[in-house]
Amino acid sequence: MRHLAETFERTRSQGRAALIGYLPAGYPSYAGCVDALLAMVDGGVDIVEVGLPYSDPLMDGPTIQHAAEAALAGGVSTRDVLKTVEAVAASGAATLVMSYWNPIERFGVGAFADAMAAAGGAGVITPDLTPDEAGPWLDAVAAAGIDPVFLVAPSSTQERIRRVADASRGFVYVASTMGVTGARAQVSNRAEALVARVRPLTDLPLAVGLGVSTGAQAAEVAAYADGVIVGSAFVRLLIDAPDPAAGIEAVRGLAVELAAGVRGARTS
Repeated sequence: MRHLAETFERTRSQGRAALIGYLPAGYPSYAGCVDALLAMVDGGVDIVEVGLPYSDPLMDGPTIQHAAEAALAGGVSTRDVLKTVEAVAASGAATLVMSYWNPIERFGVGAFADAMAAAGGAGVITPDLTPDEAGPWLDAVAAAGIDPVFLVAPSSTQERIRRVADASRGFVYVASTMGVTGARAQVSNRAEALVARVRPLTDLPLAVGLGVSTGAQAAEVAAYADGVIVGSAFVRLLIDAPDPAAGIEAVRGLAVELAAGVRGARTS
């Protein structure tokens, strides 16, 4: 298992941000998702987020919702998500799960943390769990040796940001906009201001998500953040592809473009 701290130390030593890519497990199929995630890594993604499909997603925009619903209709299970983590982590990339709290609670808090560690997972992002309510989860991930990642948003107060930063390990997820996920023509200008608010409160890396879809946008975010998170843009390529093989190659191509963006941002 490659830990998040190790990955961010490596990218920092290279003078650049880390590139983080997301896909929901089970889309377009279990094997197709694994192949697409490995293509991401081959294209230059440093950290992989595996989404756990859920029937009531609060943050997901229509693109990710479509893929998650298809994965659920295809019978994807939490065990399949963990198998996906194991397959991708074997490539050497730091691998996380992004999951709403309900599926983890149903699986068993300690059991899920232990299963993630056994699969080689580096951590778990829980977008709808606040640190105030995360006591049992923080105990479980500490015992399992994996990182809990929490989110801050433009609406977060300084006290909320401090609590999130204190509870997080690995990195802090900086949501650049209010609302649901989705690729955007322009990254929110609130992201840089939010990163500036978080910086004095933690030494953890700050990774910005929600909206990045091009190499130019990735370079823009990489100029002030430690990580650039891309999800919907990858998912859209799989949805629009004429066949799974074409989708995988499109994902690889976008990863190459985004990786060039983050690698050029601080050396240009």
